Amino acid sequence: MNKIKLIILVFAISLQTTFSQENKVNSDSQEMTWASLELRHTKVIPIKDTEAGRNYELYLKLPKDYSKKKDVTYPVIYFTDAMWHLEILSAATEYMLEDVIIVGISWQKDINEDLKKEVGAHVSRFRDYSITESKKPEIQAKYQLGQADKHLDFIRNDVIKYIDTNYRTDTDSRTYFGYSLGGEFGAYILLTQPEVFDNYIIGSPSIKNEVPYLSELYSELKSKESNKNNSLNANVFITYGSLEKKMAKPIKEFIDLLDRNLGLSVQSEVIEGDHQTAFPMTAVRSIAWLSSLISDITSSDAEIALNNSSPNAFLKIPQLNKAFINTAPEDRKDGVAVGEIGVDGGNKDMIVKLAQEIANHQQGRFNSFLISHKSKLIFESYYERGRINLPHQQASATKAHVALLLGRAIQLGYLSMDDLDKPLTEFLQELDPTKFSDGVENITLNKALTMRGGLNISDEKWKELKKNPDALKGQGQIQALFEHSAPITAESQNFSYGNFNPDLVMQVIEAAVPGTALDFLKNELFGKMGISNYIWRTTVSGLAEAGAMSELTSRDMIKIGVLVRNKGKWNGEQLIPEAYIAKAIGPALYTNNDYEVHYGGKDVTKQGYGYFWWNADLSYGGKTYFCSSAQGGWGQFIILIEELDLMVVFTGLDNDTNYLQLTAERILPAFIK
Repeated sequence: MNKIKLIILVFAISLQTTFSQENKVNSDSQEMTWASLELRHTKVIPIKDTEAGRNYELYLKLPKDYSKKKDVTYPVIYFTDAMWHLEILSAATEYMLEDVIIVGISWQKDINEDLKKEVGAHVSRFRDYSITESKKPEIQAKYQLGQADKHLDFIRNDVIKYIDTNYRTDTDSRTYFGYSLGGEFGAYILLTQPEVFDNYIIGSPSIKNEVPYLSELYSELKSKESNKNNSLNANVFITYGSLEKKMAKPIKEFIDLLDRNLGLSVQSEVIEGDHQTAFPMTAVRSIAWLSSLISDITSSDAEIALNNSSPNAFLKIPQLNKAFINTAPEDRKDGVAVGEIGVDGGNKDMIVKLAQEIANHQQGRFNSFLISHKSKLIFESYYERGRINLPHQQASATKAHVALLLGRAIQLGYLSMDDLDKPLTEFLQELDPTKFSDGVENITLNKALTMRGGLNISDEKWKELKKNPDALKGQGQIQALFEHSAPITAESQNFSYGNFNPDLVMQVIEAAVPGTALDFLKNELFGKMGISNYIWRTTVSGLAEAGAMSELTSRDMIKIGVLVRNKGKWNGEQLIPEAYIAKAIGPALYTNNDYEVHYGGKDVTKQGYGYFWWNADLSYGGKTYFCSSAQGGWGQFIILIEELDLMVVFTGLDNDTNYLQLTAERILPAFIK
């Protein structure tokens, strides 16, 4: 709130200095005459709707260094109701988003004079921004409502074309801003021609009676999604005032409609005030939101808070308008050593070409792609929802981190390497063995770490047990699993991915270390490595999650890889026993007979499994290269290729991309001479 007050205050003061003004006093009449005010850096450009023959004006403001930075292209914000919104948007961008072009679109200038006198200079907005005709003939005859489609054609074919032709614009970063009836117009654009803009700011849209029609437009668009240009893929910021009681319900329905589509990132805010007073805050809040996705790859505090709120909140994070590709990563003083691809190893052109393909959605949906060579981060790139400092969901890569946490407990003497082959029940003293299913005593840490614990509980039974969460607290979850599992046999202890094995390991860590497992993670593993910006959730039992539900930044994933690459050492300190690391990333078993190679392809063979880490052979040029990897569904990877001293980190939202095959086919060649 203080920041917003400051902006408004500075803007008020700036009126005295940024507008050229002149006053004259007539000595005879003592009357004061003031000249017109002109907004600095702003041009007024006449423009004609070539199809309808109507005249408008554009109010164009360029960045202050536009003339100096000849090789820079700029994002563009287009907004309707230009005379009403120009000043506050100019001020907001001045202080929060300097390097952007803003383009205001006026109301029709040559409108019928009688109508203008009766209604006002803004009368054309009722025709241009409305999406349906009036059911009252006299109203429709007077205002000619429902011509949003024609006005959109004007903006697309005349306005945007003119701006792109005459100014250095970033055509991958266009934003629409509209309030009230202009918000209704923005909703219409989004659901008919979403590709026109990358970001939509829709403030208090006047859609009280329009939701059914908007739902129809949504359905029509979905039916055409095979056409790439019609797919919903944008960032949307929607607001309404807390006192707009009649508008709240339809706007919420519209938000729910948009939330059905994963291609959209929708953020909504209720602004204190009514329809009029909510506008200034909408302008300022929306520009702050916009600044995090078109001017800086580092996420805002608001995005981090949003991401922390729930496991699915990541899907609400706005998508970057433009990929961030850095061939010489910045030294952020975060413990990650940096270098430059092409200088410190690797073929720069080959990797940049791959990164551009990822940016153009030719390789799937990635959020980040990083390469470390000889313990130096030499390439870093972010896409869509990826940010340098935003923790990314790890999915099943969480298991690999759990394996390292167990190794840390062994290094500190809370457990030993010999304990890996002891019955797991020896470490859980609160259990009642008289109620165990047969064979539970055959479950060891080694078996659980290699997905061979052998537990077998039906989904129906587990759902039933979760209905009584109090009974699952502490070691109660493990007690329930051991009681209700089918008998543990040699056959059931074959490799079977999942089956509560990570929970068993985490429960042993919880029992063995001082404090909680989460405290141990924070203080003795992540804390030692300077990893503090992460999320680690808990299960129904209160135990730290072990199978999924953790989130790390991509750079911190690099740190995990460096720790493993250095055989358990971090900055010279042995955090995890070298012998344990060898077991963790080496092939304790091979899965080829029963499991297809995860995310593999023609050049990925001999899939194996260690302690929650996968491994395989990658082939290129007639030779194979052994790799170990932490793997998470939908594209979370830490891939280590020891022979080349190479690490690849991916995060993404695509379960169909063959990440290991991509590594073998496109990344290995860049590092093999």
